[in-house]
Amino acid sequence: MTSITPRAAARYRARWDRQQERYIPDREERFSALVGLLGAAVPARARVLDLGCGTGSLTERVLHELPRARVVAIDRDPVLLALARSGLGSRNGRVLWVDADLRSKGWAAALPRGRFDAAISSTALHWLSAEELGRLYRILAKRLRPGGVLLNADAIASGRTTPQLRRILLRAARRRARRSRPPGGESWRSFWRAALSDPRLATEAALHRERFPTDHQRTRTADLPGHVLRLRRAGFREVGVVWSRGRSRILAAVR
Repeated sequence: MTSITPRAAARYRARWDRQQERYIPDREERFSALVGLLGAAVPARARVLDLGCGTGSLTERVLHELPRARVVAIDRDPVLLALARSGLGSRNGRVLWVDADLRSKGWAAALPRGRFDAAISSTALHWLSAEELGRLYRILAKRLRPGGVLLNADAIASGRTTPQLRRILLRAARRRARRSRPPGGESWRSFWRAALSDPRLATEAALHRERFPTDHQRTRTADLPGHVLRLRRAGFREVGVVWSRGRSRILAAVR
């Protein structure tokens, strides 16, 4: 059990948001689009899965947008989960924080029984290989009710551009990120340097190092056609991009 206080966890959660915005300039716009779509797609008392919840940034926004919804928030990073649990708590039983690895075959065994109205994710599923992603989608197809939705917000390559155009698009995205980056802002390395050296997170930091021996594991994941193909094969009947800013997209699928 973490010894970090809710106030200290809130400060770390704010730092996490700042460093994420450093690399994803349209993060808040994308969040707003996702929760707006979610609110239009599910009932007021929806059951929602947050896949790769991190510090709970997206979960928090869903709880605000849907005040009667319940969220099961899943992540494998013990440090980020500790900050989410302490910083947000259970919100009177509306949130269940789950330590599970979405890359594994048995991650869904950690979920409460019953089907969900929606599954959501932000900047997380790119950690999964194409094979792991296909398995995840097959599991979600069983756990979402008929008509349930998946909303995945992430950097997803189109898969249709030529090599030179792909390089131009990538450079354009990097230039936009640099222009919107505040000078001297929080970075990925500075956040993790602080969190992993904080004695209040010592237990979680040790487990983090065991689970993630490298700073950021690079995974060759699916492009947009690959996502669509795997969602169709899993049994999702409608699939499409519902929001985009270059490679930053929200991919939606209906069960």
